[in-house]
Amino acid sequence: MPTDAVKLNFISCVTDLQVLQERLLASPCFQRTGHQLTAVHNAASAAQAFNSAMKGAAPGSWLVWVHQDVFLPLGWDAVFAAALNQAQAQFPKLAVAGVYGVAGAGADARRAGQVLDRGKLLREPLALPCLVDSLDELLFAVRVESGLELDPALGFDFYATDLVLQAQARGLQCAVVDAYCEHWAQTPASGAVPQAMLQRILDSAQVFEKKWVQRLPITTPCFTIDRGGDVEACLSRIATKLP
Repeated sequence: MPTDAVKLNFISCVTDLQVLQERLLASPCFQRTGHQLTAVHNAASAAQAFNSAMKGAAPGSWLVWVHQDVFLPLGWDAVFAAALNQAQAQFPKLAVAGVYGVAGAGADARRAGQVLDRGKLLREPLALPCLVDSLDELLFAVRVESGLELDPALGFDFYATDLVLQAQARGLQCAVVDAYCEHWAQTPASGAVPQAMLQRILDSAQVFEKKWVQRLPITTPCFTIDRGGDVEACLSRIATKLP
């Protein structure tokens, strides 16, 4: 399949218009190549924006979910399309592809991908593309024909890993591909976290842990979950609550 045969559609939830303009919309693939981005404001969940876009996407295309604070460097769209082609050649049942994730779980977990995260380069040793069991939410693409949807009960957390687990339950494959991009999240890597954010993560974690209790342990880019309540315990150790 030639690179130009991969059709990409982009969807993003917007909470800060300035961040969107300074990061995602400043990406050359939106400035120069004419790719269309659907920006959804005031969504109640990631699923509300994503699932609607999936229903309207053209057959044969991939829907790319991307955070508003991601910057895609020059030529990223061509690199990602080529990486999708390569991954599909290796993994015929590929349904989801991201740029950062985790293969395995618990003691066997191995990180995969290359991303600049808040100014720190994450360059993991696993050869790409590789099959994974968890994905980071910052950017992932879903094959439209897969029929996969995000779970609205997860709000704005854990939905990418949930998507991977859904796909695997249907016999489909998920991978990390080599498509470097930049993530300029304002969320602190450690230390003080606003109370509202903590509660949002905990609410989603409780849903996620209960939903996939039979699949535990699960390792995401942020948490290792061996049993219910592990996310809450982890946050209580590393996070200082702010008003």
